[in-house]
Amino acid sequence: MGPAELVQAAAMARRFYLEGKSKIQIAEEFGVSRFKVARVLETALERDLVRIEIRVPAELDAERSDALRARYGLRHAVVVESPAEEQDDAPDPENLGEVAAELLGELVNEGDVLGLAWGRSTIHMAAALDRLPPCTVVQLTGVYDAGTAERGSVEAVRRAAQVSGGEAHPIYAPMLLPDPATAAALRHQTGIARAFEYFDKVTVAAVSIGSWEPGISTVHDMLSDEERAHYASLGVAAEMSAHLFDTNGRRVGRDLGERCITVEADRLRRIPEVVAIAGGQRKAAAIGAVLRSGLVTSLVTDTAAADYLLTESAAGQRPALERADPDE
Repeated sequence: MGPAELVQAAAMARRFYLEGKSKIQIAEEFGVSRFKVARVLETALERDLVRIEIRVPAELDAERSDALRARYGLRHAVVVESPAEEQDDAPDPENLGEVAAELLGELVNEGDVLGLAWGRSTIHMAAALDRLPPCTVVQLTGVYDAGTAERGSVEAVRRAAQVSGGEAHPIYAPMLLPDPATAAALRHQTGIARAFEYFDKVTVAAVSIGSWEPGISTVHDMLSDEERAHYASLGVAAEMSAHLFDTNGRRVGRDLGERCITVEADRLRRIPEVVAIAGGQRKAAAIGAVLRSGLVTSLVTDTAAADYLLTESAAGQRPALERADPDE
């Protein structure tokens, strides 16, 4: 390209990339065809006259995010960098909750009903919330606050409602009860029944995922050794909101749900947007199992889990957005 061509190409590129003008507008300004403008812009890229740089915050991995979304047929997948020195027994990185809080700020619209299930990640997410449109916030599971001090599930619901300026519907009851009769009685208690009435109205939900290991699954830690061994014998690989799944995403140990205060799996499947927040190498296989359950539509995770999920077998895998029940 000669000097005149270079100057013209630079001017056209400035109009198109910086000023947002269309190729037709540029063609009219320079007295050429829009096809000539297209060729000039293409040549400007080839000759390195124009450089296009895609930049996202350093902690976000755009390439892995897009690959994970495509592989599992998710609506949204956001992958953040794992901690430099991830400990084997560490819970989900706190930055997952921070990124999930930003994602909820995008997904929730005015008038929505936001559901929050118990989990360390959802508690971290609620603490990090700084913007939400006016919406109703409902708790999707009973309480299990061991080890979280003042930052519990009820507080997470109240925090989200405070940020949004909407109503809060917490559940003041344990997640796991001694027997089905006690759980059934509590479900009819006025405050809990009122929260349950909102379950069918939830439009966006945030949930956590646990693998069947000590400290990595809420339900695992609440059960006796005998009960843990029983459910392990059924092939449980993952837990989400007190629902148990095998490696293929099929639900196992359904009798446990009769003892729990939690949103039913069928109701979860009908919620338009269910965002799972979970990461780390120890949870990677469990995340894959839940993705195959058809209960979640989006995922916030880290690079350690994403690398496992991107290399595991895709045989028989169905897009998460189909919301298909593996048991049917």
